[in-house]
Amino acid sequence: MFKIAVLGDRESVLGFKALGLEVHSAETAAEAKKTLHALAKDGETAIIYLTEQYAAEMTDEIAKYKDQVTPAIILIPGKSGSLGIGMKNITDSVERAVGADIF
Repeated sequence: MFKIAVLGDRESVLGFKALGLEVHSAETAAEAKKTLHALAKDGETAIIYLTEQYAAEMTDEIAKYKDQVTPAIILIPGKSGSLGIGMKNITDSVERAVGADIF
């Protein structure tokens, strides 16, 4: 059975534990990179929710998994709010799939 993981700073991801998701907190972007790669390699994690604050510093790592079926990396706002990166990624993906910006 596949798992869903949440990765980010402690304050941003701790609440997801109440929903039964696998929570991974990281103190730095470098630590988050290591955790992201470990989750992707385990073969059991289908979805990784990643805070936008760390995603901003990990664009190359996220790009490696962009065209893979698993894990799907979905960006979520962190404790300091949205940076707009997640919405831009969704818009880009829809535009790639549909051929036009429908938003």
